[in-house]
Amino acid sequence: MTEVITIETPELGDRSYLAHDGEVGVVIDPQRDIDRVMRAAETAGVRIIGVAETHLHNDYVSGGRELAVVTGAVHLVGGGDEVDFSCVTAVGGDEHRFGSLVVRVMSTPGHTPHHVSYSVGIGEGAVVVFTGGSLLFGTVGRTDLVGAEYAEGLSRDQYRSVRHLVDELDDNVVVCPTHGFGSFCSSISTVETGPPTIGFERHHNQALLAEDEDGFVKELLSGLSAYPRYYAHMGAINRAGPLPIDLSVPGRVDADELRRRIEAGEWIVDLRDRTVFAAGHVPGTIGVELATSFSTYLGWVIPWGTPVTLMADSIELVAKAQRDLARIGIDRPAGMAVGEPAGLSTQGVSAYPVSDFSGLRAALEQHRPLTLLDTRRDDEWEDGHIEGATHIHLADLEARMDDVPDGPVWVHCASGYRASIAASLLARAGKEPVLIDDNWDRADQVGLPIAH
Repeated sequence: MTEVITIETPELGDRSYLAHDGEVGVVIDPQRDIDRVMRAAETAGVRIIGVAETHLHNDYVSGGRELAVVTGAVHLVGGGDEVDFSCVTAVGGDEHRFGSLVVRVMSTPGHTPHHVSYSVGIGEGAVVVFTGGSLLFGTVGRTDLVGAEYAEGLSRDQYRSVRHLVDELDDNVVVCPTHGFGSFCSSISTVETGPPTIGFERHHNQALLAEDEDGFVKELLSGLSAYPRYYAHMGAINRAGPLPIDLSVPGRVDADELRRRIEAGEWIVDLRDRTVFAAGHVPGTIGVELATSFSTYLGWVIPWGTPVTLMADSIELVAKAQRDLARIGIDRPAGMAVGEPAGLSTQGVSAYPVSDFSGLRAALEQHRPLTLLDTRRDDEWEDGHIEGATHIHLADLEARMDDVPDGPVWVHCASGYRASIAASLLARAGKEPVLIDDNWDRADQVGLPIAH
């Protein structure tokens, strides 16, 4: 019997899997912090003897190489992906046996040029297929991550690959994708709306409902939005073979050293709740609340290679943030500062106001002079925005800080999370932010004028 254990990483919207027969197992697309996978195997009482990767990942640093080294497992990597470490090339049509498990390689290019999927079962019939960034729940993986110039060709590959999967596999085969649960590797965010099977996807997946290839390609390409800038570095790291993860506790930093680092242009990242940060923080620090999207958005906005010092109320929160960052290649914090801002600052604490869309409407009705800054993505802005707002995507804010006028700057996004990061960057630059901590749909509900 084939059993599958799912290891979720909601912080990046991904899943890894351990398929096993009760004695030995194969891990598919492991994240860098392999201790989670090894605990799952230990709990299940199985030995890991295989590691299989569907593609060179763009949204996280793989743990495949380290897991294979630690366990002595066979490491399968999609054929055509050139890597700088020893592995077994996985080519469509190949068959690999791990205990009683039969792993068949299926060529499914599209998300990347050499993407493969793995169907797994005992004997001739597959019971599960691990589809990586190919066939996702209701949709497919995006096709522009290896370069915009390849997106159309890969979109056509993607169209054919998902059809190859449903043509080759029985309707009762369970679909286990890696991406699609909030990952920007998905063309759209997905949820499980029915049985996760080939049969269900056959009748509900957007790629399989498209009338023809040209229509699918047009729809897919038109729906692709911006993705995190840190993605640009993941391919090279994964190709070279990531170093073993180091989650040892970073050294403590005192108030004087914090000030020196701030003045040197390093990033001191405060992990506290965004409204708590707004109410009082060390001047020059950047607020990135430790929530599900923490690593995605910090990795999106930080200049790559900038030293990061983490601030929090406890060592446990620093450790959580450190693990999240290691998954995207920010290996070691430059240090940590634990405690209240007042005790970690040589210059007192700074603060800025927090409001909501009702407060914005009241300010506008009173004709207060202000700038309204929308920090959402371009596609979100185009779907609807408040009349008179200035649009600067969060990722572009530091480079365009001179475009933000003096005076009060009311800043919003879709929920308050991205706006809070923007507000802290504005404050660090000497601006006067007012954080709108509110959900976007409330803007229309309170009567703010929406333009399209």
